[in-house]
Amino acid sequence: MSLTAIEFNNVSKRYSQSGEYVVDHVSLDINEGEFITILGSSGSGKTTLLKMINRLYEPSEGTIKLFGEDIATVDPVKVRRRIGYVIQQVGLFPHMTIAQNIAIVPKLLKWPQTQINERVDELLHLVGLERQAFKNRYPNQLSGGQQQRIGLARALAIDPKIMLLDEPFGAIDAINRLYLQDELKRIHGGLKKTFLLVTHDINEAFKLGTRVIIMNKGNLCQFDTPRNIVKKPADDFVSSLIHSSRKQERFWEGFD
Repeated sequence: MSLTAIEFNNVSKRYSQSGEYVVDHVSLDINEGEFITILGSSGSGKTTLLKMINRLYEPSEGTIKLFGEDIATVDPVKVRRRIGYVIQQVGLFPHMTIAQNIAIVPKLLKWPQTQINERVDELLHLVGLERQAFKNRYPNQLSGGQQQRIGLARALAIDPKIMLLDEPFGAIDAINRLYLQDELKRIHGGLKKTFLLVTHDINEAFKLGTRVIIMNKGNLCQFDTPRNIVKKPADDFVSSLIHSSRKQERFWEGFD
């Protein structure tokens, strides 16, 4: 039986006492090993939901538990060091080599240098980059897609059980985006970690997610498998998302 990796219990977030809820009383459970995608338009609350997991944002109400532990009782730095985090801008340090960028957190944790070197080589192989060709390069010598792979490798460095990915492919061109989606799915399948990925792209959400969270105006509209969502949309907003995606597909039929 799978463990519950992440538990939201009546979680809300607002930025002032009088303001509207950015996340409005969300409750859900995520099992260990799932690949969860969080889908919604701008302002839907999807990124806020993600950032409360690693305490970059604190909930206004409710509790969040990781493997049964209330994260409000744990030092935020310790919470973040247990979780991998990948963002769209990557955030590689330009003055450090690729190997040094990947090794940042292991160095902070005072891993032996031999262990760090082995982990860097292992992760470069995992994300599909040849270690001798890339470990001594600098970020400005890499393409956007290669930099995003290094960001993923850095997030995986200390072998976290949970990975948070905030629109990691948003700045990547369409061809490389599809390729990186396939690579991310492959990596998740080999690691059996719990992945949560925020996206505004319905095709990306349904392609990658074992289950999909659909957010709108701070509310959780539906949380289910892609197949079940398509077969039985929970409300008009979910129906409109599916309809818009199918309408885009029909556009291409005119070129056959």
